[in-house]
Parts: sequence; C-alpha cells; structure tokens
Amino acid sequence: MTIFEQKKYQAAGELVEVDGKKMHVYTKGDGENTIVLLSGLGTAAPVLDFEPLINELAKHNKIVVAEPFGYGWSDLTNKKRTVENIVEELRTALKNANIEGPYILMPHSVSGIYTMYYANKYPEEIKGIIGIDLTLPKALEYFNESPPKLPKYLSFIARTGIARLALSIIPNDFLPIAHAGTYSEENLKMTKTISAWKGYNQNVVNEANELKNNIKKTKDISFPPNIPVMIFTPDKKEANGEGRSNRTFYQTQLRNVAENKLVILDGHHYLHWTRYKDISDHVKEFIIHFE
Repeated sequence: MTIFEQKKYQAAGELVEVDGKKMHVYTKGDGENTIVLLSGLGTAAPVLDFEPLINELAKHNKIVVAEPFGYGWSDLTNKKRTVENIVEELRTALKNANIEGPYILMPHSVSGIYTMYYANKYPEEIKGIIGIDLTLPKALEYFNESPPKLPKYLSFIARTGIARLALSIIPNDFLPIAHAGTYSEENLKMTKTISAWKGYNQNVVNEANELKNNIKKTKDISFPPNIPVMIFTPDKKEANGEGRSNRTFYQTQLRNVAENKLVILDGHHYLHWTRYKDISDHVKEFIIHFE
C-alpha cells in the first residue's frame, strides 16, 4: 500500500539533497520577505498541516516549508536528532534549494528550541522570529515539567502497519481539528496516508528522546535583543496555582527584545488550524519592524 501511495501522492515541492538523503522543500509566493515555517514534534506532514496558513501568508510573502527528516515527503536519517544536526540540515536544505536569506523563522511548538539555537549561532541569517505557541529552552524549568520520553518500540508503528490500522479505526485522531472546509478532502486524505507512512517513525521517537539534551544545550541562551520577535499563544490557565501561564512565561522571554509582541488567541496548541487568518493579519502588521 505504501509503495502504491507514494507513487500516487508525490511531493508538491522540491526534493533536495542533504547529507546524501532527500529533504522536501516546498515554496509558495514571491513576496519580499521569506518566511520559513517549522513544524512541531510528530506533525506527520508539515506542508499539509500548514496549508491554510501558507495560503494566507503567501499573498504577501515567500513561504517555505522544509520538512525535516522523518516528516512528510522527506527521507529518514540515521543521524542523531540533536539541535545542531537539525539546524544544519535545515540550513543545507535552504541553501541547496537556492532559497536566500535572511529569513523570518516561524516555528511551531518544539521548533522553538531549534529556532533559538539558529538565531544565536547565525544571527546574520535571521531577519525575525514569529512563534506559534513555541517551546523555548527555559519553559520546562519555568513550569517545573519534564520533557517527553517515548518508548523505542513506537518507531515500529509505521513499518509494521499498526499506524495504518489505527488510521482505519480512529482516522480523526490524525487530522487537524478545524472547521469544515478549512482543509480540502484531498489534503485530509493525504494527511492520513502520510501518517501511515511516517507515524512515530525512528526519527520522531529519537527527536522526542533527544529533547532533554537539546534543552540542556540551549537553556542559557535567549532571543537576540536586536531581532524582532512576535509570539502567538492560546491564553491557557495558570499552572500549579502559582500565577504562571503561557502569557507570563512568554513575557519573561520577550523582556529584552527591542521589537516584540505577544498575541493571545483563543484556540488549540495548533493555533494555525483555526486562526490562520488572524495570524496572517498580525504578521502583515508586525513585519514592518523586520525591514
């Protein structure tokens, strides 16, 4: 089934070589600013997941999605999922796809860790940062939480067909929670299909289990003060009754950034599933500071 499906559903973007493997890089739009969307942990098909947001942002910007190894149409890799490797793979993919910087990085969730590392190591390549409920290195300490740990047997889910079986039983658990019509039937069909190919593969499991080390490597760094940063987050309730929330945490992280904005939106952790138009409007307004 997978072989048949991979012939039927081919990559919409370009497959570029990175470390001897193929990475999928998708682009849309030709605006002056280049926004690179970075997906959260375990998002099976980032290009499909971001599609409504891509369509909105691409009206005024050049939008890029470089699907990491183990995601979407990209290959799997045997390299460790360290923050260093993930960032260098991204940079190589952008270079080999002839996508020139400086970039506006737009990470969702765990990609905030990689964005923080990227912005501090290569600040000249970054024009701005726009986060969607992004994970930052100091978050676990702030909320007194532990990073996830996934059992290695999960990496057999896709290749043994268990992911495909699960999709036949509970298909909606693998799809965006969005209003009817937000995602096309073709998009949803491909999302389910790619989830069967890539669900909890070895790269995703290894990335989750490497998170603790990646946070340790980056916990002492902050946003560069001269790079504009905007963060979108749902207004979650206070944690542990200590007056700590997403709002208060992000405020501490933005304190030393010269041009910053925190936008609170009603919605899911995957805010772009339902608030893509609002996000695009705020981006259009804030991007003036990136010039």
